[in-house]
Amino acid sequence: MKQIPIKEEYITLGKFLKYVGILNNGGEIKSFLLSNDILVNDTPEKRRGRKLRNNDKVNVGGNVYEVVSDVH
Repeated sequence: MKQIPIKEEYITLGKFLKYVGILNNGGEIKSFLLSNDILVNDTPEKRRGRKLRNNDKVNVGGNVYEVVSDVH
C-alpha cells in the first residue's frame, strides 16, 4: 500500500486520480470511472466528486493507496 499525503482535509476522487498520476487530465475521469473498478474502503465507487479523507483506502486495478492528511 502506498501512502499519498495531502495538505487539505479531503481530496475528491477525480483530483486524487490525477494527483497520483493515473490520469493526465480531468476529461478522462468520467470515462475512466465508468470503465474501471475503483474501490474506496472496499466499496465500489463511480462518483468523481467522492471526498477522500485521512486513512481512506483507494484500490485502482489492484494498486492500493492510502490517503494521509495532516489536517484533521
